[in-house]
Amino acid sequence: MKIVFASANKNKIREIQTLMREYLGDGIEVLSLADIGFFDDIEETGETFAENALIKAKVAAGFGYIALADDSGLSVEALDGAPGVYSARYCGHHGSDEENNAKLLNELKGVSHRNAAYICAIACAFPDGREPIITMGDVQGEILVSPRGKGGFGYDPLFWYDPYGKTFAEITAEEKNAISHRAKAVARMCANLAPIIKEYESK
Repeated sequence: MKIVFASANKNKIREIQTLMREYLGDGIEVLSLADIGFFDDIEETGETFAENALIKAKVAAGFGYIALADDSGLSVEALDGAPGVYSARYCGHHGSDEENNAKLLNELKGVSHRNAAYICAIACAFPDGREPIITMGDVQGEILVSPRGKGGFGYDPLFWYDPYGKTFAEITAEEKNAISHRAKAVARMCANLAPIIKEYESK
């Protein structure tokens, strides 16, 4: 069963395939947008993670595949959910992690309540036009006053995860995948997809 994940990020494709095979078996092959000959940018005009994920999934499903897409980011309570869907371009453009982190620290200067969550939405759209599926995952933490750790990406050096006593930039990829917002959303999606994939395979 070939499923398209609407991304050009090879690391993300590999991560998604590993997770999906864990839940749905080794017969799942996850293709990228490049694998199906799509090289254009998909404009993410949604106001929520779920809306943006669905926009991307529908484009990929138009090529005749079951298609998944995700949208994810950081939500900070004291900033009314910001940076939210603008997490990757919080500094005003699609900038570096360092610039986005610097803006976040500046916005939280003097703020003691620093609770935050990484949030992921995964959408699945179908070539036969059936109702799309959307699942969510989140992981709770708090934002430190300065970065710690050299691993990860995005806001990971600032995102403190209390059960591990480390930031997301200090934990291993395996530790992160065990509790991440994306892993949770994928697990929920696979639970919904399992009977549908069996239906497709029986046709």
